[in-house]
Amino acid sequence: MKLFWALSALLVLTWNRHAEAACGYKACTASKANMINVHLVPHSHDDTGWLKTVDQYYYGSRNGIQHAGVQYILDSVIAELLKDSKRRFIQVESAFFFKWYNQQTSAVQKNVKTLIDGGRLEFTGGAWSMNDEAAVHYQSVIDHFTLGLKTLSTTFGACARPRVGWQIDPFGHSREMASLFAQMGFDGEFFARMDYMEKNERLNNMTGEVIWKASENLNSEISEIFTGVLYNHYSAPPGFCFDNLCSDDPIIDGNSYDNNVKTKVDDFITYINKMAKYYRATDLLVPMGDDFNYENAAINYGNMDKLIKYVNERQVQGTKINVFYSTPACYLNAVHNTIRTWPTKTQDFFPYSTDWHTYWTGYYSSRPTQKRFEREGNHFLQVAKQLTTIANLTSAAVTQNVDKLRQAMGIMQHHDAITGTEKQHVAYDYDRMLTDAINAVHNNTRDALQKLSNLTSGEFASCLQLNMSICEYSQHSPNNLVVTLVNPLAHHSMQYVRIPVKNGTYNVTDIYGKIVQSEVVPLPKEVVDLTHLRANVSQHELVFYAYVEKISHYYIKTVIQPRGHDEVSDESQAKVKMPRRFMREERTKTEKTVEKIEPKAVGDVVVQNSLIKLTFNSNGILYNIQMNGITENINQEFYYYKGAYGNNMEFKNRSSGAYIFRPNGTEVLVSPKATLTIYNGNMVKEVHQRFNEWVSQVIRIYNGINRVEFEWLVGPIPITDGIGKEVITRFTTSINNAGVFYTDSNGREMLRRIRNGREYFKPNLTESVSGNYYPVTARIAMENAKSRLALLNDRAQGGSSVKDGSLELMLHRRLLRDDAFGVGEALNETVNGKGLVARGKVYLILSPTNQAQNIYERMAQQEIHLPFWKFFSNATKSTNKVPPRILNFNSLPVQVQVLTLEPYSPNEHLLRLENYMDKNETSATTFSVRTLFDMLHGTEIRETTLDGNLALGSMSRFKFQPDGKTPPNKVEYYTSKYTPLTAVAKDPETKFRITMDPMQIRTFIIKWK
Repeated sequence: MKLFWALSALLVLTWNRHAEAACGYKACTASKANMINVHLVPHSHDDTGWLKTVDQYYYGSRNGIQHAGVQYILDSVIAELLKDSKRRFIQVESAFFFKWYNQQTSAVQKNVKTLIDGGRLEFTGGAWSMNDEAAVHYQSVIDHFTLGLKTLSTTFGACARPRVGWQIDPFGHSREMASLFAQMGFDGEFFARMDYMEKNERLNNMTGEVIWKASENLNSEISEIFTGVLYNHYSAPPGFCFDNLCSDDPIIDGNSYDNNVKTKVDDFITYINKMAKYYRATDLLVPMGDDFNYENAAINYGNMDKLIKYVNERQVQGTKINVFYSTPACYLNAVHNTIRTWPTKTQDFFPYSTDWHTYWTGYYSSRPTQKRFEREGNHFLQVAKQLTTIANLTSAAVTQNVDKLRQAMGIMQHHDAITGTEKQHVAYDYDRMLTDAINAVHNNTRDALQKLSNLTSGEFASCLQLNMSICEYSQHSPNNLVVTLVNPLAHHSMQYVRIPVKNGTYNVTDIYGKIVQSEVVPLPKEVVDLTHLRANVSQHELVFYAYVEKISHYYIKTVIQPRGHDEVSDESQAKVKMPRRFMREERTKTEKTVEKIEPKAVGDVVVQNSLIKLTFNSNGILYNIQMNGITENINQEFYYYKGAYGNNMEFKNRSSGAYIFRPNGTEVLVSPKATLTIYNGNMVKEVHQRFNEWVSQVIRIYNGINRVEFEWLVGPIPITDGIGKEVITRFTTSINNAGVFYTDSNGREMLRRIRNGREYFKPNLTESVSGNYYPVTARIAMENAKSRLALLNDRAQGGSSVKDGSLELMLHRRLLRDDAFGVGEALNETVNGKGLVARGKVYLILSPTNQAQNIYERMAQQEIHLPFWKFFSNATKSTNKVPPRILNFNSLPVQVQVLTLEPYSPNEHLLRLENYMDKNETSATTFSVRTLFDMLHGTEIRETTLDGNLALGSMSRFKFQPDGKTPPNKVEYYTSKYTPLTAVAKDPETKFRITMDPMQIRTFIIKWK
């Protein structure tokens, strides 16, 4: 092998003497005029976890599950590329590539660099993984592209920068993802999966390639991008898969009885002529590869060499087909050079369906606890990056820790990770990987907080199970406990903080020794009873209201009461308005904070504060809400859909599974009644509802917070009846939304949905429920002329308005059959021998129908996504040291947030600012970044594309003209519509002033001394 690599290196050096290295579009093979030019694109689609773990796929272990070994794919491909300068290969997943590259010898690494510089090995996409587009949040998508593209740039330079997105396997495609590609400076994107009816119609109408107008807020220069759907999935043409994993015949030439050259060439020409009827350009993109192909690349390239040779030889006979090795970027360059007009697209490509009975909308909600853990991983990553930057921690160990969490989060964005569509043992491995990464970065946050606060020896530990009211630092004895709150948002915030504690009396003080109002509330009995998941050390939570700019400490001490003294006095309890028959004169100490209500036909129960009034009927069901001057009958209930099932060999009997949602047409009300337990405190009023032994929730209203919180608990979902169940919460109102509702796109812009409708085609909705489900990453809403109802969630979920006046979100799924899309397992998660229990939150905002109220939804969405992060330390370890002045972002306008603040290189920071409101909620705002620049000790600042790796002034990306416009006389490009910010410390303040339009994101690299 050493001899082989030595000879390969000599071969490369020899070739370089005869050809000038060129990458990017300069390396593209030119198309021939008056020909159908076929761009063969060798590729291997390598999932970063699915049926096997990331490492199992990389090393090629457990091949009994699936034969795949990525390290061998890369070994083989590089060797074959070195043999012929005409050959090409595209690499997509940076995670796999750098795991391989970092294990290679310097000679191999040099050969790789030569291939990249010559345009023969081209990176496409280039993020850490090929991310999903339904369940991901835009912040995490931007982060893992930043990681992948920066690693490529740092290692190989400009020639490694991808120019095209390659989202061939995600199960539907979001508008926001297209917008992000455009903002990163990409020229186009391609994918394979589209609703089967839409794809057929688009191909028949020659509209399979479009100009995607991917934002209603951003100018076309920023958000418009060329997009195309592949003809035959992402596979090689039928009969032309030459990989070890395929069974197609090779091309047999020479003096052989089995010579099949004529047949093969005839078949290929027939295929290409048919394909050409469906696309406007005379250039065609033909993928040559599939999942984990090219482990023996010699077979692939040897046969493709023959295919190119023998098809092109037919040109002397008058055949107008020209075949050559290419890449998606080279194909797009050829299309751009044709100078023609194209159809446009304005919405997204959800939901995705592959037949009449198969809507891939179940994965929006699959594995709800994993989806929540991924969101927590992003939350902590933002906190860690900010603290590392503010404290100016720069050691190699610090960088390594941050990179470990960046990489873990990059893997979690994969379209078989965040989606929940992997095998169970892979899900466990994702959890392990993310937990290890979070624990590693705790070293950074501890060191940063010790430097930035007066707790020079503080532990600054985190509790990763607060979602289940578990925290080992507070639940035993929280006396002399300091809770350090870090606010990852740009602006100061006031939020309620909840800490698991034993029942008792506590004093909470701020850093100045001032008493902070607090109270102790009991945990729901349903949580306490989860003994297989949590030890019942803490059965209460301490609640207090905290103000945080960036970092604040709150001190907790236990108050020792005389024996018999009640922990919470009667005077602290406001009276809940309820029928007198539910009031009792005598109560024990533990009952003083609660009032048990049995459902009886006795009238309404009202719980209210100064902002919100909730009314429950005699069955214990919420049915009316008053807030923001609106009174609306809102009936909130839990249902479950019964999963359809049958013979998976027949799609008409396909079952609900990890991917697809296919109810059998029956929805079952979990219970028409709920028992109520009401806690009526001064700060928070809670209604504990129990619907049955596996569905319960707490409804909360906080003083000063203008939204209703629903903390649901679902599981273990029973399956003794042999029926899978998909549990939803539904809010039914009198709002006539006429089939129209709104969902977010990856947490950013809202898209208008029409029940049973699509933008381009008329769907055949044989599955009327699942066919109307859409991904909800952050918010779903509906409205009429008077009232607007919005639901905000804490993780990705599927949601819809299946009936006028209703909104629903799917909370949990437990299924007993596989949906026959490859996983080979039913989505039946268990913990300690019992079905998975999931706990989460949905927030409700009822308001008048006007744009001003949408602003509050946006601000609430920010707080829900990035609330205070809690760190715990022993208060006795504090000192009298005055903490240094901490960087804050008070100079920014209220609608501008710091989307990212992170270390970028040993002497550079990345600062990413976002105007997070849309054009109906705000206007352009102008301000100076000089204050931030100075507080970061900046010496220079430069503006880049969204990902941080290309100078914005250097960006030049393809522009295409829409149908109806006169074709231009020459090719056109988009450049920055404004002068990018570049400045140095000595420049005047006016040089640092920038303007941000609604929904605009601007990225800066700040060099510091």
